[in-house]
Amino acid sequence: MSLNELLREYRSIWALDHATSLLEWDLEVNMPTEGSSARGEALAQLALIRRERLLRLKDLVDRVAESGSLDDFGKGVVRVLRRELKYYTAVPPEVIEELNKTTTKAAVVWREARRESNYSKFKPYLAKIIELERVIAEKLGYEGHPYNALLDLYEEGFTVNDADAVFNELIPNLKSILDKVMSEGYFPSKHALEDVEYDVNSMRRVNEELLKILEMPVGTRFRMDVSAHPFTIGMSINDVRITTRYEGRDFRSTMFSVIHESGHAIYELNLDPALEGTPVGRGVSMGIHESQSRFWENIIGRSREFVRIVYPILRSELPFLTGYSEDDIYRYFNIVRPSLIRVDADEVTYNFHIALRYEIEKGVIAGKLGVDDLPALWDDYMDKYLGVRPRSDSEGVLQDIHWSQGSFGYFPTYTLGNVVAGMIYVKLPGLRDMIRGRRFGEIKEILRERIHKYGAIYPPKELLMRSFNDTYNPSYLLQYLREKYLEHKW
Repeated sequence: MSLNELLREYRSIWALDHATSLLEWDLEVNMPTEGSSARGEALAQLALIRRERLLRLKDLVDRVAESGSLDDFGKGVVRVLRRELKYYTAVPPEVIEELNKTTTKAAVVWREARRESNYSKFKPYLAKIIELERVIAEKLGYEGHPYNALLDLYEEGFTVNDADAVFNELIPNLKSILDKVMSEGYFPSKHALEDVEYDVNSMRRVNEELLKILEMPVGTRFRMDVSAHPFTIGMSINDVRITTRYEGRDFRSTMFSVIHESGHAIYELNLDPALEGTPVGRGVSMGIHESQSRFWENIIGRSREFVRIVYPILRSELPFLTGYSEDDIYRYFNIVRPSLIRVDADEVTYNFHIALRYEIEKGVIAGKLGVDDLPALWDDYMDKYLGVRPRSDSEGVLQDIHWSQGSFGYFPTYTLGNVVAGMIYVKLPGLRDMIRGRRFGEIKEILRERIHKYGAIYPPKELLMRSFNDTYNPSYLLQYLREKYLEHKW
């Protein structure tokens, strides 16, 4: 009975989350610019109300935990709520408030600093954010490395030991793959289509066709809009929304934004409806969520089989593709080149960008690196990993918004997404035949049964063991990359 009482009490928190999601979606998609001040205040007040309501549940959560008769669902509810409660009870409100104030200012200063390529302008704010993040780590507590406390906020149970094992295997093997790909030359380092301008209405029609191919429930449970930065947001299991953007050139960019965000949306749409309105009615972690978007974007969307499906649509809507073969489009979709900017990186080079950020974050949270060290260290890592050096701070240490937001511990989840996507590739037999046959509903159903339907009932490592009998094993990703880029199986 206590669990039912807890779930009833939680409904008001779910309602606040629902309203907050709608306000955040509207802020990015519809809101006039002058509405930002009032919207920011409204969101801040809702966050405070949510915190207060959550803290009121602590005693009830403890009683439910001690009842001793919980099934997996009930244990999941308790685990998820206790994780949230731990943060709010362990970290003093004044620290949270100071971090919010600092990051609010830092985000504005970061934009100016990046525009001016002036790290010194952002440096004092970064120093303060790092100081506060180290305080949060101490308050949360940890075993081993202090960075473990922050990693756990984004990927439950993930540690420095786990991350070191992943990157120690990935980096040397990726370097070998990259060297061979670059020397072979089949996958280009640049392509003429990157500079060709497209008609936005034509690309809009292409993206609408992509949603049909992926069998997205447009108009009933799903919609797509336009925003400055593509994102996915789930209001509820029956209301999931994505956005893309149209930059006017290099048409693959908006295409793969749509496929990537659809991967996130498929996860949200495939949650067990019985989890709606409960603490476990969400994706289990950032890494698992990213694995779904990366799987659909890269392993499916950039495959030869998928190119074969979309090629007639592209030729029909984009007249400038006259003279380009299916193979040309495949190679355009799979350009490989060492580049300075993470968000532009390809499948082969992307994880070098994350390894760099991981090493820096691990060092600053441990107190082994200071903010004065970061620009030169960043440049040296880029040279070591990819053989390129930033020409300015904006191409290097200032390129990501994450640190200005206080998101230390977030970056490694991008690599975890790639790692788990590689696992799905290896452990999903007949995948190429399913893509070739446009059996995307069948792929969704397999993912629903293996991952999606459970929401956050199980911690990520346990979920992966249950579904794939392994966890964050990078060998699968390396197998995929070798088969595709060296053996040309895809």
